[in-house]
Amino acid sequence: MGEATAITRKTRIQAQNEELILKAALEVFSAYGFRGATVDQIATRCGLSKPNLLYYFRRKEDIYVAVLEHTLHDWLEPLRSLDAAGEPIAEITCYIRAKIRLSRDNPKASRLFANEILHGATAIGAYLKGPLKDLVDEKAAIIQGWITQGRLNAVDPHHLIFAIWATTQHYADFDAQVSAVTGNPPDLMDKAEETLTRLFVEGLQPRR
Repeated sequence: MGEATAITRKTRIQAQNEELILKAALEVFSAYGFRGATVDQIATRCGLSKPNLLYYFRRKEDIYVAVLEHTLHDWLEPLRSLDAAGEPIAEITCYIRAKIRLSRDNPKASRLFANEILHGATAIGAYLKGPLKDLVDEKAAIIQGWITQGRLNAVDPHHLIFAIWATTQHYADFDAQVSAVTGNPPDLMDKAEETLTRLFVEGLQPRR
């Protein structure tokens, strides 16, 4: 076996273990919060020894930040995909649908992130002011370009993005309330997706 093969295999194993740790950490932090969670709980859940886990992440704080940044990376991927060359309504429709499906498929991550924000975003404030702000500003500029071209109704692009975040993530962050009011029917998220898409599209579609 060559050295390059060994390095590649080691890198793959490291990536797999980090993914296991982050998934386990999300479950533990979601259940116990940052203060209540322990490294031992995370190690037990992901099937690694504590020393092995600490090889990848030195402190509980490092694991917590990594989980939040991993969540943000996944959530922001649909926003990154917003294409200036695309048809505006179709691009925004795809974004709304992708966001609500992320809320449906990974509600624990959404609630953990919301809790961090409610507590002042002390762990990821630099990320929010840096990479997140840069991406939102970039995509807001694209939306403003569509508005200037008359392809969308005039709205504030930043507040449009905030509104999409708020409405789509509501179904994860306030799941208990939504379930209590609706009875949690099987088609709940399908109806939510269609309703939110219609609301935004009709509000943004220029009148000819």
